[in-house]
Amino acid sequence: MARLRGARALPPADREIKLIGFALAFFALVSLATWALNGFGYEDFKNLGKHGRLLLFWPLLVALAYSGLRERAALLGLAGCAALAGLVAADPLLWGESVHRANGATNAIPFGNLSLLSGLMLLGLAGPLFSNRHYTPCLLALLAGLLGLTAAYLSGTRNNVLVLPVLLLFLVLFAGRRQRIVSAIAGLLILGLFVGLESRLGEGIMAVLDGDYGRGIQYRFDVWQHALALFTSAPFSGVGVQGYAQALQASIEAGELPQGLARCCLDHAHNDLFQILATRGLLGALSWLLVLGIPFTQFLRYARHENDRVASLARVGAMVPLAYLIFGLTEATLERGIYITFYLLSVTLVTHLLFRALDESLTRTRSQRLSATVITYNEADNIGPCLESLKGLADEIIVVDSGSTDDTVAIARQYTDRITVTDWPGFGPQKQRALEQATGEWVLSIDADERITPYLAREINHRLAGEPNADAFKLRWAVTIYGKRLDFGRSARAPLRVFRREGSAFSSAQVHEAILLPDGARIRTLRGRLTHYTHRDYGHALAKSAQYSWLSAQQKAEKGKRTWTLLYPTLRAITTFIQVYILRLGFLDGPVGYLMAVTYAQTSFNTYAGLWTLGRETSADNDSGIQDGTNE
Repeated sequence: MARLRGARALPPADREIKLIGFALAFFALVSLATWALNGFGYEDFKNLGKHGRLLLFWPLLVALAYSGLRERAALLGLAGCAALAGLVAADPLLWGESVHRANGATNAIPFGNLSLLSGLMLLGLAGPLFSNRHYTPCLLALLAGLLGLTAAYLSGTRNNVLVLPVLLLFLVLFAGRRQRIVSAIAGLLILGLFVGLESRLGEGIMAVLDGDYGRGIQYRFDVWQHALALFTSAPFSGVGVQGYAQALQASIEAGELPQGLARCCLDHAHNDLFQILATRGLLGALSWLLVLGIPFTQFLRYARHENDRVASLARVGAMVPLAYLIFGLTEATLERGIYITFYLLSVTLVTHLLFRALDESLTRTRSQRLSATVITYNEADNIGPCLESLKGLADEIIVVDSGSTDDTVAIARQYTDRITVTDWPGFGPQKQRALEQATGEWVLSIDADERITPYLAREINHRLAGEPNADAFKLRWAVTIYGKRLDFGRSARAPLRVFRREGSAFSSAQVHEAILLPDGARIRTLRGRLTHYTHRDYGHALAKSAQYSWLSAQQKAEKGKRTWTLLYPTLRAITTFIQVYILRLGFLDGPVGYLMAVTYAQTSFNTYAGLWTLGRETSADNDSGIQDGTNE
């Protein structure tokens, strides 16, 4: 991976991609942990072999990035799979043979499920292809998609009747305005054909409507109850796949469950969540929630993107975990190797294509003036790279210095002549002085230890083209310290940095100043990262932490806040560590993430400990005043 990065200058992975990779890896690692906790059973080891495939996400993603694979090649591959499934399923019909259920080279259920998903993914791509006049790939997607749906229909897989309307509704809701009506008509037609034709699907629906659930559905109710009972007996780690099978066999032999369950349900509970709760407990349920939820949310956030290419890829990507969620209502999909493999390949492929398309979608040129403001004090190490990152972005650069004794001002003069040297009134008032000198319609307020990445510069220019859809933009931080770019913990915050000049101002706070916007201002968050070199070294980190803690304590004291016991600063430090390191996933940043979580916890303790000392001093002064008055 290191050689590939050097050879092709692959950019560092985005935070969204790291989250998806974490979700897949966490599912595999929980499988490993529960295998150990449940006694290293053989059946659990076989499952570990299936789930371990998810660890291939990063090698596959790097290979795709290095190869430069694009949408048309991916479309051709997906179309080939769907078309082959359709031809295999229809082959007996073409030759007049009688086949109960088409199943390709695998079980009819995964064959039908994955054929349906492939077909709908292709239909999801067809609309944008047609809108952009890519008629040949659009026709290929439509034909292959219909063949995939044909295979799904001929498989007779009943839970497709649950999946189909949900995915069709998803496509209609998130389709573009021009595609929504066509998608709705096509969806109703497909759904009608699936349900209306004489088939195993239609018979199943009619039986349920008549109250006749049938033996297959009743068996599922029985194993679901069995799985929940096993979960309550071992809620943290479950009983393992082997323990589940042994318990089910024992219940069958004791006459507590029907004998037929030994043929269909001995190795799984026909439901993903119940199966995972029984075999891997709450830890497994968390991994199931993440492995489906994180890719879905990361893809869904771009499903209404202004760029058709990005939006269509995002919709197709979000369909995959959504479909697996519904497949898993009546089948244990994440216990089958073919489902795991398809999930890995489709999520990895869409991740590569989507985030590449996002990068290539920034094409517009800014049409409004942008002023960049920077306040400085002894920032000779930082000011040059900071102002260098503004070249090609800002129309004017304004520097307000607080009497630096190093080369800060001399270095700044190499980039701008708009430099003012003045006193230090505090962060808020000083940034307000810089703002008052700006002449552009838009202002970018940046600190000397921050850098605008090339991607973020392109994104700002793109957003400020024409009439922007917001009045202010937040920029996501990427703290870089000790040679590591942090993507989680407190680094995941997005401070407001770009805003319309008219009607805006900075608060008068000495520290942690805020940008005050006009009422009703629309705020958006940009995807690009604002690199933040917050500390030069560990000594600087300690000094800066102490300075900010004391200023924050004084600011809180001025507002009348008090801390009555040192227990409160201690609890605040603990909760800060938990929030930064665990809840905000700081552990994904490795050892530096741990160090930063401890540093933030120490800062939180120092702030409220300082507030406690200020409260004692105030009480002592008041007592002294009372005593003086008494003596007089």
